[in-house]
Amino acid sequence: MKVTVVGSGVSGKSLALLSKKLGYEVFVTEREEIDSDTRDLYRKEGILWEEKGHTNKMLNCDLVVLSSGISPKSLPVEMAKNAGVPIQGELDFVFPYLIGKIIGVTGTNGKSTTSALIAHLLSKLGYKTALAGNFGFPLADFAKQDLDFIAAEISSFQLHWANRFSCHIAVVTNICPDHLDWHGSFNAYVESKKRIIDLLSSDGYCVYQNKDRELLRTNGCRGAVLRWGSDCSKGKCEEQDEIILHDSEAYLRTGSHDIKLFSYSILPLYGRHNVENAAMAMAAVYYLGCDAERTSHLLSDFRNLPHRCEKVGEKRGITFIDDSKGTNVASSITAITSIPGTKVIILGGKGKGEQYDELAKAVKAHARGAVLLGAEKGAISEALERIGFRNYLLVSSMEEAVYCAFNMACPGDIVLLSPACTSWDMYKNYHERGEDFKRIVKTIVEADSVKNG
Repeated sequence: MKVTVVGSGVSGKSLALLSKKLGYEVFVTEREEIDSDTRDLYRKEGILWEEKGHTNKMLNCDLVVLSSGISPKSLPVEMAKNAGVPIQGELDFVFPYLIGKIIGVTGTNGKSTTSALIAHLLSKLGYKTALAGNFGFPLADFAKQDLDFIAAEISSFQLHWANRFSCHIAVVTNICPDHLDWHGSFNAYVESKKRIIDLLSSDGYCVYQNKDRELLRTNGCRGAVLRWGSDCSKGKCEEQDEIILHDSEAYLRTGSHDIKLFSYSILPLYGRHNVENAAMAMAAVYYLGCDAERTSHLLSDFRNLPHRCEKVGEKRGITFIDDSKGTNVASSITAITSIPGTKVIILGGKGKGEQYDELAKAVKAHARGAVLLGAEKGAISEALERIGFRNYLLVSSMEEAVYCAFNMACPGDIVLLSPACTSWDMYKNYHERGEDFKRIVKTIVEADSVKNG
């Protein structure tokens, strides 16, 4: 069998190597230049490739496999469809070779942290557990491994192509507009996300937020719906279990019985949104048969993933928080509103086709000032102007942004990098952007005196 893999990024490379291990003839097609290390790897493994564009060579195969992020409107997809060559997404291709129960986590924001929490808890309980997703470890890396559980962060891009991939637990952290440039509309984005529930195994469970019930149309599948205490009705839950978040503790209400999941005081994470992430992770682990009381204390030594509301320094009573992973409006609004204290917020980058009016309202309500950079700084400044917020600065670099934000802040304030945009206009990815922010903060923290921005 001949397989063509579209894309030579992290997931594409992993798919190509898995295809070779399965005994297939493998060809990789990549629109950009392939780095020398990857070319050396392909030569060693006997994998053929083309780069800097897609040609008819890619059609000499029995199956085209799409790596993560390949759009249905992309040239190789159109070429394969026109030639009548079958197309398969990453999830469907890998699924038959995965051993162990899959906990799939999707959503607009929080899916990386929630996946990592689940993997942390299961590993600490002694289970052989893999963590896959936006961590540098694609699902294909874990094919044919003898595992108890796989906690997998799953994107809307991957789910768009899914037809047979199936989870035992499906967690949808939240649904807000995102990737509208890729999907074309919010409805199409939602339809991709809800496929994780539509494709649940027959004995599976779903965990999601009450505010997303109508969007997801869960149709009474087993599992739990998350509510904050102020939104909860008292008494027996008729349809599904409920995750109830009170002022200081999270509970799982199953029937008329309340099971304590954890006290917020043990959670080493910033923000209300991370309470939701932890509660969903605990519910998922509970549905896998783990005792909540035995599990909850394991939350205390969890360390959050880099660039997700991560405290990276303090100077003169001003705290610096790196939320470079905040690549959409909803994520940044969550960070701005969930983290207590007055902020100076650094915003901007390459947009995703979103509007910034709601973001501007959050800035006006919770921030002393804003520093704007990147391709979208003009659009964000216009949104701030429309609601009468004028304490902002336009800058041209991250270094200028951090120094300006520091000089705008007062003791007790937070300088928060949560851009509401992707990094692709200035950096390779959000990780590189976050590392640059941390480098600049380190310089400020270690300096005897700090220059004016």
